[in-house]
Amino acid sequence: MHPFVTRIGSLPSRRDWLALGLAPLLAKAVLGAKPTTGKPRAKSVLVVFTSGGQSQHETWDPKPNAPEEIRGAFGTIATKTPGLRIGEHLPKLATLSDKYAVVRSLTHDDVDHGSACYLALTGQFHPRKSSNPSVSPNDFPTLGAIVHRVRPSDRFPRSAVYLNGPILLPELTGPGNGGGFLGRGYDPLFLGDPNEAHQFVSGLTLPREVPIDRLAIRRELVRRLDRSPLPDQHTATVRVANDLLDSARVREAFDLSREPEKVRDAYGRYRAGQTCLLARRLVEAGVPWVTAFFNHTIRGQDTHPESTDAYGWDTHNDIFTALKDHLLPRFDQTISTLLKDLDDRGLLQDTLVVCVGEFGRAPRVALEKNFTGTSPGRKHWAGCYSAVLAGAGVRGGTVYGSSDRNAAYPQSDPLTPGDFTATLFHALGIDPSGHYTDPANRPFRVATGDPITKLFE
Repeated sequence: MHPFVTRIGSLPSRRDWLALGLAPLLAKAVLGAKPTTGKPRAKSVLVVFTSGGQSQHETWDPKPNAPEEIRGAFGTIATKTPGLRIGEHLPKLATLSDKYAVVRSLTHDDVDHGSACYLALTGQFHPRKSSNPSVSPNDFPTLGAIVHRVRPSDRFPRSAVYLNGPILLPELTGPGNGGGFLGRGYDPLFLGDPNEAHQFVSGLTLPREVPIDRLAIRRELVRRLDRSPLPDQHTATVRVANDLLDSARVREAFDLSREPEKVRDAYGRYRAGQTCLLARRLVEAGVPWVTAFFNHTIRGQDTHPESTDAYGWDTHNDIFTALKDHLLPRFDQTISTLLKDLDDRGLLQDTLVVCVGEFGRAPRVALEKNFTGTSPGRKHWAGCYSAVLAGAGVRGGTVYGSSDRNAAYPQSDPLTPGDFTATLFHALGIDPSGHYTDPANRPFRVATGDPITKLFE
């Protein structure tokens, strides 16, 4: 479990906020992390992670002409883009298709949540493919940690913030969420349930018995007594920690009470909705990398079937009930509101919004006896799945790649997780073929694949 998250919805203390600011500054400088060619436009990347495996058949890649056991129980709906149809339970997103591109040809061969989430969150295959491994200090760093290593933010004390997480698989935290071999100082800032945002803000507020002038005296005393052999590095880390407490930008970004009630209602007064609203506020505040876990667990419906907040996209059985009554209505409302809100505020033009999970669902609908539920569902499937990208120059109203007649495997333009990761870094102006080094001065490539520049204008 993540060091600063001891249970679902737990919150970082003031001490934790300080610790999260203490990034180790002993590693060597980034090698070759020059801007990519072209004109990258993203100032921020916002990843909405659909943990558990969102079904491509019921969302972005329906197959209406396939047999019933393949196409499923849902129909399709026309979008604003001529010829593009998506799942019938995404009506709001259908009206916004000119703002996003659909990728229908993502593919890999890792079929378990732990290692597949690791792949999606780090861009690297885990040594134990198709497994549920534990967190290790030898793990590759999560993508947000690489951003913090390559290009620390000059507008916000942390370069990466992960919201509504780390995800539970379904009860324990898996690898791929932290700084890995870069060290704890490169862990993204993690925040749990955004509906408890007032407690986030209180963790950044000085207690009454420590006014700002008293804090200044304490800092000066520490400065005089400090005999660190690495004064430059120590000064830098203390500055970051102090920035977390001093910055009004930080406090305001996490304060959801500043939002109008109608805006909070539009996003949805549930965990996923308020998570995406908080993500927009962080983008607005200048955070370069924000990951918003749409679900804090991949499969909480087993233990809390009455709570929509608990549902994840791991829909082995009862898939059509779970999607129609719980997952898709909220996804449609929240993501459509997020795109419109970013666009209305002028933020979409330089924010890359990404909706993706660790894999998709199997073509054939079937009842699995080893899982709860009484009606059929779809098992794990990594051979072909979908993603959506919007903003930052993405060509809206387009489709990249295609799947075969059953959405089982790519038919054209297969895209690996490494390519997808490289595309995100490219949009941010970070050369995916560049390298960064670990504390032992070993070089590692920023991304293993090649960016898909056809997605951009």
